Amino acid sequence: MRIPPYYKKPSWQRFFAGVAVGALVSWGFFLYSFGYYQEKQVNIISTQQETINQLKNDIQIWQRDYKELNKRNLELLTVQDVKIEIRNAEKYKLDKLMVYSIKNTIKNDLADLIAKDIDSVVKTRHLIAKTIENRKYKIDDKEYNATVVELVITPTIIVEVELKLSKS
Repeated sequence: MRIPPYYKKPSWQRFFAGVAVGALVSWGFFLYSFGYYQEKQVNIISTQQETINQLKNDIQIWQRDYKELNKRNLELLTVQDVKIEIRNAEKYKLDKLMVYSIKNTIKNDLADLIAKDIDSVVKTRHLIAKTIENRKYKIDDKEYNATVVELVITPTIIVEVELKLSKS
């Protein structure tokens, strides 16, 4: 069997030349449009990647701030310090050492409250007052009873106390 000699007929030559030129033109058009759309996609992807990176950075910043605020709020919700004030130390002519001794004793009694959450301290505020009031403070052969005048519960517990001479 033999291939027919189409190369001798001009109509077939024009057809094959048209196919070849059409293939080259369509290949060129394909390369141009594919390159154009690929470039467009690369620009979109790079823009999206930039946006994603920026949002990831924002998330990290927000998370860091959120953790810091949580830590601060946790500190605000726990007892950090106890301060004692004696209102009538001058009435009994107590010197600074005696006042310091009483304050230190009361502070030691309330030392368990440090690092407790404020909510549980508020629930036991009556117990705190009774703890201070039921103890007798002995200074220079005299015994004093303390009366809680004011109890402020914040991250720093402030206790204002008045002293009275014990009758026993």
